[in-house]
Amino acid sequence: MKIALVHDYLTQPGGAERVFELLCKRYPNADIFTSIYDPKLPLDFGEREIYTTGLQNIPGAIKYKYFRLLAPLYFQAFRSFDLEEYDLIISSSTSFAKAVKKRPGAIHICFCHNVTRFLWDTNTYLREYATYRKIYPFLKPAFKALKKLDLEYAQEPDYYIANSSIVAHRIQRFYKKPAQVINYPIDSSKFTFSEEKDDFYFASARLISYKRIDVIVEAFNWLGWPLLISGNGPERERLEARALSNIKFLGHVPDSKRSILMARARSVIVAALEDYGLVPVEANASGTPVIAYGAGGVLDTQIPGKTGVFFSRQTPESIQAALLEASKINWDYRKIREHALSQFSEEVFFNKVEQVIEDICGSHRSYSLLH
Repeated sequence: MKIALVHDYLTQPGGAERVFELLCKRYPNADIFTSIYDPKLPLDFGEREIYTTGLQNIPGAIKYKYFRLLAPLYFQAFRSFDLEEYDLIISSSTSFAKAVKKRPGAIHICFCHNVTRFLWDTNTYLREYATYRKIYPFLKPAFKALKKLDLEYAQEPDYYIANSSIVAHRIQRFYKKPAQVINYPIDSSKFTFSEEKDDFYFASARLISYKRIDVIVEAFNWLGWPLLISGNGPERERLEARALSNIKFLGHVPDSKRSILMARARSVIVAALEDYGLVPVEANASGTPVIAYGAGGVLDTQIPGKTGVFFSRQTPESIQAALLEASKINWDYRKIREHALSQFSEEVFFNKVEQVIEDICGSHRSYSLLH
């Protein structure tokens, strides 16, 4: 069976990109397609060629500030790929990769990380990216046209896999397509375990507004407890100006150091409403409890009182209350790790995925997915 793996764009090392990296490792003979690719991306795709679109040739296209400006061009860029020779297309998409064309008789499975947020949840998106909010009146006609295309191309995949219950609900609501929930895995080999915890808390996120690092900072300003924050983004300068001396911003942290911080922290703090969110699962795999906003993807991955504590509002006061509650719990760090490895390992994930593929591709039973 000849397989094509397709991703929206490979320009930043986010959760969706890490899942795509795992898919690429699982299917080493599959060909990789994306719209634009930054070769400096800290992800391992082996020695395979990565096929890109004509957008790759636009100066500055791979830069974090600019690749979103190409939004009106992505759908047609993906439609331009010739995938006639592939029996199975696996797309990994939050927006555009689902639009690729397949030949009659081929099968397209979409790992949908979310519906296209800037089209279907525009207000939230514009709060996250203030620059676009200023010019939205000029973009509105383009958004309207893109929404029509998004709905049309959302019908291309034969089967949807969602990373969480909330995303499955959105796929049904906006695209009118059913989706099976398979919680995405972590690469457990990248995370270490420690029963010894140091005197600090840890947050790891891109420093953009919807991650709500601001309310975490305010909570720790009031408590005075030590907090380390890894990640970069447009909010960093503003956040650092508000933080007191007990809070340290580390910038980009290599995976090896980040895994140690995860394992040694008292808790990992997550304040965003995440569609799924790998950070809570990564923390649990390190044997570390999570203090998280109790909505979205964490409802699929966390057990209150066992692997973490939820707070009900994205406010400093709500986070403070959760932190104080967590400090009174006698955590079983080994059980926290066992929960993550038993539910969210690559083995568990791919067992579920390959069962789905086997069910869908019944007529191709004589072919191996891996060769």
